[in-house]
Amino acid sequence: MSGDNSDRSAVEQQGVIDGRSIAPASKTEREQRQAADEFAHSKNSAGKNMRVKVYSPFRSYYDGQALSISAVNATGPFDILPKHHNFISLLSPCDLIVRTMKEGAKKIIISGGVMHVKADQVIVFLDV
Repeated sequence: MSGDNSDRSAVEQQGVIDGRSIAPASKTEREQRQAADEFAHSKNSAGKNMRVKVYSPFRSYYDGQALSISAVNATGPFDILPKHHNFISLLSPCDLIVRTMKEGAKKIIISGGVMHVKADQVIVFLDV
């Protein structure tokens, strides 16, 4: 089992999802990813998940627990962590990243959408 964790860490450190490199383009993105990764592996993250649903009118992209979600709006890139204040935003075209404890990071390429955050629940409506 420890072999699985070390393999996952190596993949996460390389920034690879589904065989594609998603290396952060800027210092800010690298710092955000490092902070999210440190949170995910800290003792403080136990029991601190949030419910995330990402879907469009005809497809569900993700529905489950997550440690964080990263996206871009008109003011720039941002992250949502558990216990985030209530929040609603229009999303710009970007790579929406959902970080989970079990599955690692999931990248969803979006052309825009709406994100609503309330009481540790994040709902992202795409193609609206």
